[in-house]
Amino acid sequence: MTVVMDTNALMMPVECDVRVLEELDRLVDPARLVVPEAVLDELATLADGAGDEATAASVGLDLARDRCESVAHDEDYADDAVLEVAERTDVSHAVTNDGPLKRRVLDAGVPVISLRAENKLTVTQP
Repeated sequence: MTVVMDTNALMMPVECDVRVLEELDRLVDPARLVVPEAVLDELATLADGAGDEATAASVGLDLARDRCESVAHDEDYADDAVLEVAERTDVSHAVTNDGPLKRRVLDAGVPVISLRAENKLTVTQP
């Protein structure tokens, strides 16, 4: 099973107090976690800022580098890259809390993992 991670999914540990990797293990264990290069770039840009968002992005970037496999794609924008990767035949799920992206991924026929309660993730089927 391959799961593609969005920027906000990788920032969940700080922003939402979610143990995202433990939750993914609970929902789709075992899974190969992948992150589009554009998501890594977006996290790096956000991490260069200041405040809580920069802290969350820095933690997310470390998480992505330590636990996810970087994947190439053709899109420049992170959300478009997540959708492109999600549509690959080996990808089983996408993780995002972004409403518009969630709808696009579901419309493409790919299940989405997102925040359900305070600190739990759930799967939404297309």
